[in-house]
Amino acid sequence: MMPFTLHLRSCLPSARRCVILQKKLSSRNTSSTAGGLRPASVVVLPSSLAAAFERFCQANNGPLPLLGRSQPEKWLLPARGAAPDSRMGCPQFLKYEFGACTGSLASLEGHSEQLRDMVAFLLDCSFSLEGALEKVGLPRRDPAGHGHTGAYKTTVPCATHAGFCCPLVVTARPVPEVELGRLVRASCSLGGARGQPVHIGDPELLGIKELSRPDYGDAVVCQPGDVPVFWPSQLTSLEAVSSCKAPLAFASTPGSTVMTDLKDTKAPDSLLSPERTPEVHRISQDPLHYSVASASAVRKVRELEAMISLDPGNRGIGHLLCKDELLRASLSLSHARSVLITTGFPTHFNHEPPEETDGPPGAIALAAFLQALEKEVSMTVDQRAVNLHRKLVEDAVEQGVLKAEIPILTYQGGSVEAAQAFLCKDGNPKSPRFDHLVAIERAGRAADGGYYNARKVNIQHLVDPIDDLFLAAKKIPGISSTGVGDGGNELGMGKVKAAVKRHIRNGDVIACDVEADCAVVAGVSNWGGYALACALYVLNSCEVHGRYLRKAVGPSRAPGDQSWTRALPSVTKEEKMLRILVRHKVRSGVSGVVGMEVDGLPFHGTHAEMIQKLVDVTTLRG
Repeated sequence: MMPFTLHLRSCLPSARRCVILQKKLSSRNTSSTAGGLRPASVVVLPSSLAAAFERFCQANNGPLPLLGRSQPEKWLLPARGAAPDSRMGCPQFLKYEFGACTGSLASLEGHSEQLRDMVAFLLDCSFSLEGALEKVGLPRRDPAGHGHTGAYKTTVPCATHAGFCCPLVVTARPVPEVELGRLVRASCSLGGARGQPVHIGDPELLGIKELSRPDYGDAVVCQPGDVPVFWPSQLTSLEAVSSCKAPLAFASTPGSTVMTDLKDTKAPDSLLSPERTPEVHRISQDPLHYSVASASAVRKVRELEAMISLDPGNRGIGHLLCKDELLRASLSLSHARSVLITTGFPTHFNHEPPEETDGPPGAIALAAFLQALEKEVSMTVDQRAVNLHRKLVEDAVEQGVLKAEIPILTYQGGSVEAAQAFLCKDGNPKSPRFDHLVAIERAGRAADGGYYNARKVNIQHLVDPIDDLFLAAKKIPGISSTGVGDGGNELGMGKVKAAVKRHIRNGDVIACDVEADCAVVAGVSNWGGYALACALYVLNSCEVHGRYLRKAVGPSRAPGDQSWTRALPSVTKEEKMLRILVRHKVRSGVSGVVGMEVDGLPFHGTHAEMIQKLVDVTTLRG
């Protein structure tokens, strides 16, 4: 990095000996100030900590966008009695001693001797949300512009380096829900990646208890219809300075900046490409939570959804389709830390095992990709089918379909209390064990309490009440759910039960009554599992979504990470999985054949072709 002493100039010829000038800024947009000057905040540290702090900023470039640094013994302070430019306010710095803030200073002139062995860092402050607000026609909430926007410490840790270890600090703005998409696009257009928010929704998801009690600046007040939106703040630097416990350090006071002529090598484009254009989608109502992904990633996920909506069995599933269910489900799964998957539709009640070949392959394909994303994955199945699924998982690991074994759980409680105890640590609804539940071709409870196959045969004696977990999850904030089905009688399809009753054969009897938050409808349920895995690949290869997930702190993973590519479904892996099922005498759902088919459709020619199309769309760049 070039030292900024080679590039920083004063506004006035009479003050050119000054390396650092300070201007007290209002919160107006300052990205195009007179003379091309660029506002920045300052951190001054002992030279022994300079390399570590530079790497710390590089690892957390969202809140700490580093513009430049000085070199020791290169300080040029204003001469005593030099008249400052009338347009410039007095410099203001906070002084830190061993991590504690011990006061504020109008100038660093009194510390000239100590500064000889210290290094100054400049952090870019050129992006201002006010420009985006003006661009979309949203009024300021503080018309006078005298206040300093509220900033809050979060429980999100920055990536640590050497002695620098601190939480992310964010600024917050209330935004009318109907304007979220326009504002986020405008802020990214003006500020590039730095204009992208890191969280939209419930402040408690960031560990912020009350917006009325900011750690810096003025409180944020939300009005009815507003959603709080959070951006990374350079005030994170104050927490970093405190964390390193240097004998002496300085930093700009909140709201104060220096003016520099340093250029940003990553200036934003006024016209965003589809890969950088953000889209905002709500993924949870309780707690309120939105996610962000690029327009190109969203387009790909929608293409995957359209592909799996083919109806090879002519069941009429087109009437059940709801737009963007795959998108919402995959976005929610992308944010989850721990996922519980369930499958199992014992339609062949006169055979042992009674399971069918639709369901387990899709469930294991999804589990494989969740493992690649380093999420906790568990599976719950009927008690009578535990041994079968353990063997399926063991064989899947041995054949390379699954990276590692996943826990197989059972649930037979049958009460609200039992369901809550299963889902939550110590039964406490504030401590859920799982963030997301997924049912893939899982028998779903009908309105009369029965579980019906497509021919209206009640198979309740073979099914444990796993539906209760999905019902309980509806009342536990922080747990979302997805149901994948191809006929309307699967767990989670209660969300589209009205359409099932009208358009699906025997729908008035077989329709599942239990809803999931997202209902992914596919021509074959396995396809829904494959599509979820592919959608997660698309989202996690998206730079916009990845930055939002990691809150703009820590290193990003390269798009198309090889471990993710290997974890995707493939024709080879899914053929192996189906052969494992055949080895364990699991039958095709429609024909009852023990062979290489699912729902009466041959693997080669039908399922293999669908898998390849899904993967091709997923891995195609652009």
